[in-house]
Amino acid sequence: MQRVPASTTALYSDKQIEVAMMLDVTGSMAGQKIIDLRAAAANAVDSFLGGQDPSKPRVRVAIVPYANSVNAGTLAASSVYVETTASQRKQAPANDAVQYVSGFIRPDNCATERKGTYQYSDAGPDVSMVNRDYLLSSFAWQTGTAACPIAALMPLTADATALKTVIKNFVASAGTAGHIGVQWTWYMLSENWGSVMKASERPAKMDPKKVAKIAILMTDGEFNLSYFDASTVSDVYNDAGKEPTRTAAKKLCAAMRDKGIEVFTIGFDLNETNAKATLQDCASPDTAKIKHFYQAANGTELNQAFQDIARNVEMLTVTK
Repeated sequence: MQRVPASTTALYSDKQIEVAMMLDVTGSMAGQKIIDLRAAAANAVDSFLGGQDPSKPRVRVAIVPYANSVNAGTLAASSVYVETTASQRKQAPANDAVQYVSGFIRPDNCATERKGTYQYSDAGPDVSMVNRDYLLSSFAWQTGTAACPIAALMPLTADATALKTVIKNFVASAGTAGHIGVQWTWYMLSENWGSVMKASERPAKMDPKKVAKIAILMTDGEFNLSYFDASTVSDVYNDAGKEPTRTAAKKLCAAMRDKGIEVFTIGFDLNETNAKATLQDCASPDTAKIKHFYQAANGTELNQAFQDIARNVEMLTVTK
């Protein structure tokens, strides 16, 4: 017999984790699918935030519901530039510029694509605000009913109850401007946006040794509308699935990955080839142990995808 010394090492990481979830609340999600999303997203919040001290959280989660646009909620006043005339359909000014004439009333808190130099960047609104192309929404400016998701985004927080309250009230409507959802998911993880957020919501400085930044992008279909390349209201929806919106999404995903953000994607009951290809292109490369693109055919599989990602995120941060 030979005595063999043995030892065990507990694996744990004190690395901070920031997760931003882009969640599809478009019209095609109506019925059972939005019910399934509410359940799966709420469970994901519990999985990410459970078992930690809320006063000293290691993990924080942001949610970005999207449809025709993204409802920026309380961030809109300092970060969204509403275009009221055709001459304003250009790169937005910084948020210290005079934005509106005296007496202007903001029609909603939603945002569409950025225009100009910063279209595919995470530059903060102190450099350039994000456009709200209200003139080219699904309804004209004069109607006052431009499509805007009811659910507003929520920046990073460890308050599971607050996150789940937003998720519980998701309503499915309108089209799929997925690249706008990708854009705001990045902003929720970018330190450049901290100036317009509460102290508790501000993303940490990018430091791979101290913080893991995770984007989860979920959709049930093909991205099918955009504003920045349209010249009339009807152009927004014409040629559904046209190249610019998919291209914009993939460029934004590549830019996020280049900044060190780990990107996971989930396709829910997909039946379009382009939708699958876009999500596969957006996802970070798989490793021997971790995959980054998931397909879910039903609510059970959607929930499982979120749970698998939650486990994989923890695995990514574990060190000896």
